[in-house]
Amino acid sequence: MSPIPGSGLAKGLAVTLRTMTKKTVTAQYPDAQPELPPRTRGVIGLFEENCTVCMLCARECPDWCIYIDSHKETTPPAAPGGRERSRNVLDRFAIDFSLCMYCGICIEVCPFDALFWSPEFEYAETDIRELTHERDKLREWMWTVPAPPALDPAAEEPKEIAAARKAAEKLAAAQAASAAPAEPAPGKVTPTEPAPGEAAPPAGEGDQA
Repeated sequence: MSPIPGSGLAKGLAVTLRTMTKKTVTAQYPDAQPELPPRTRGVIGLFEENCTVCMLCARECPDWCIYIDSHKETTPPAAPGGRERSRNVLDRFAIDFSLCMYCGICIEVCPFDALFWSPEFEYAETDIRELTHERDKLREWMWTVPAPPALDPAAEEPKEIAAARKAAEKLAAAQAASAAPAEPAPGKVTPTEPAPGEAAPPAGEGDQA
């Protein structure tokens, strides 16, 4: 069936008329901040304590915009006769946001949760060199990282939380048991004081089993 001549023009005019009758709403940025989705990719924050200098983020970055420097330190053995251990110490962690394409691969491949997305996006600079954020600046962005969403009420409790809760309950039970008064041994009769007006029992009478 062939379309009616002019039906496409009529549909286009209908859309135009419907749009013209609606009130235009303009976001008055920067006076009014936009409402961003919780998973907005604004800037990357670094949680330095979790970084083990495994270099996975720098190797997997398709733009090579992550710069990491480190050195090794030797720690003495924990017990006599043990061997010394070496660990990596982070010296520099920088991200060049003039090259970053915000793909999020570095955050996904990090095995120790050291990188996080922050919704902050107001970090434009007039000098392109200022877009390379060193680790101190990346650490400041961690204060703007939103809290993780709440778990599904029907979801299984994480193993770490379950283990911590059981340990706390066990400790509380042990403290309650140590604070409870000691009970007399079975078979031993505890002497009682005579009531007013009653004679005391003869010696040896209350010591019988």
